[in-house]
Amino acid sequence: MADKPKSSYELAMERLRAADPDAGREKPLTAGQKEKIAEARRVAAARLAEIEIRFHDASKRRRDPAEQEKAEAEYQIDRQRIHADLERAIAGIRRGRKA
Repeated sequence: MADKPKSSYELAMERLRAADPDAGREKPLTAGQKEKIAEARRVAAARLAEIEIRFHDASKRRRDPAEQEKAEAEYQIDRQRIHADLERAIAGIRRGRKA
């Protein structure tokens, strides 16, 4: 028995692929989209640099460890938010929406 029976998962995936053959493929980016993505990345890098400079500058003046820990947590949250905003903008550009 060379061909073993397919699982229900494999059968379902075959049906999904047959229903929408272009679903898993990304379309090539246009020059305009590439430029918009590059601009979004430049803006995100600038925002990250700005919060990093502010954080390190303020860290030099802080003496209270609890205050420093709170500032560190806020800094990490800001970094994650900027990264999430960038990913959302890139996804929108890829779908053809304006960022």
